[in-house]
Amino acid sequence: LKEENAILRSKINKLQILSETQADKMKKLEKKLEENKIKEEKEAQDLEAMVQHVEQNLQLMTKRAAKAESSAAKLRQENAQLQAELRNSRREKEALRAGQAGLAAARQNAEVALQRLLQVTTSSRASIRQLLSGAESLQLVADLLKSIDRISEV
Repeated sequence: LKEENAILRSKINKLQILSETQADKMKKLEKKLEENKIKEEKEAQDLEAMVQHVEQNLQLMTKRAAKAESSAAKLRQENAQLQAELRNSRREKEALRAGQAGLAAARQNAEVALQRLLQVTTSSRASIRQLLSGAESLQLVADLLKSIDRISEV
């Protein structure tokens, strides 16, 4: 009986040690779980802040793109008007050349119209480049938002 008691006490001691070891492991795991929860919350907050920042940038880029489109439309209209002016100037130049009256004035008018047309063309090209750059930026932001959605789903 004493021997059996000793064996049982030994088993009880081993079980107590095992229980304490498992309790320590459980405490460590609970602590690690809490740390992970805090880390995930911070990451979620950081991600939300980044999403808000991207949304603000997207709104700003959208405004810029709308402004660039409006500017490009105005420049196209001005370009069309100047081309009409240039055609009229060329007709006038031809008429003056045929009549040989006021040839110098017609050349000067045509030259002025040509210079204005070249200026508007240069300006409209720059605006169109700007518009294309804005569109590329919007595409990049859209791709970034898609990536963020995928990350948040994971």
